[in-house]
Amino acid sequence: MTAWHELLMKDHETTERVFVAFDNALAKAEGPGARTVRLARTYFVEYVDGCHNKKEELHLFPLIEQRGIPRGGGPLAVMLGEHEQSKQLLAKLVPLMQAYESGDPTTLEAMREVFAEYSALLKNHFWKENDILYPMARKVMSDADGAAVVRGIEAVEAALGEATRAKYYDIASQIEIHGGIDPLSSSLSAEVLAAMLDALPVELSFVDENDIVRYFSHEHHPKIFPRTRGVIGNAVQDCHPQKSVHLVNKILRDFKAGTRDVAEFWIDMGGKKIHIRYVPVRGKDGKYLGCLETVQDITRIQSLSGEKRLLDDA
Repeated sequence: MTAWHELLMKDHETTERVFVAFDNALAKAEGPGARTVRLARTYFVEYVDGCHNKKEELHLFPLIEQRGIPRGGGPLAVMLGEHEQSKQLLAKLVPLMQAYESGDPTTLEAMREVFAEYSALLKNHFWKENDILYPMARKVMSDADGAAVVRGIEAVEAALGEATRAKYYDIASQIEIHGGIDPLSSSLSAEVLAAMLDALPVELSFVDENDIVRYFSHEHHPKIFPRTRGVIGNAVQDCHPQKSVHLVNKILRDFKAGTRDVAEFWIDMGGKKIHIRYVPVRGKDGKYLGCLETVQDITRIQSLSGEKRLLDDA
């Protein structure tokens, strides 16, 4: 069973993507289409305010108040106050959206301004819940409490109709399509992205959907399995000993068929324990794009015990 905080954080994640997509639609010189505005209004009113907030207000917040988190002060009081603020902003935003949907373009600028305030409030609100309130709540809640909140979440959704979550997540996807949403990596230059990949304590290799090697990290650093640019453009089968090619082919065949999500191995080499993992890379539509290999020296990780919470002196 999915944990209560995972369900609520998934709502947050989905809504934040809607915020980005709708903001992109609003930023267009001609403004968004009326259908996009109608979908966004439906999502904000019926799901964010009418469903997500009620999951917390009816089931999570009262329970954690019983477990000692006060309603009259601290994070819980702040969250309740921000729910009310979001409701007030939504009451200002909805008439503007309805007027725009009816063909009044003069409301566009006001709609942009109120939406910016509404989305900024909720993005900050979600962060506070994810990073402060939910961890605090988990410390005071039992497993039975968590299960009760999950049942409450399901009850709120059921009261709004069949497959409520799927219905509104589909609306969210439609808004994303209309507004457009860039991957997070789009804000990074190729130089920064390459440097990030090389900074990982894991070596990466990628072969495309046709089994051709397209990338490996740590080109200018020592590597567990040395390789050079000469492998780029070659079939991955040609980069393995003949005795293991059948295994490579099976892994790739399973990934393409969707019958395997991971293949991992670990070996002893030069006094070190080396972990090797292969995972399929898929697009948003589930299409197979290729295979990612990770290689990591886990010798020190295996020796860890207890906890380390302090920073070593520089």
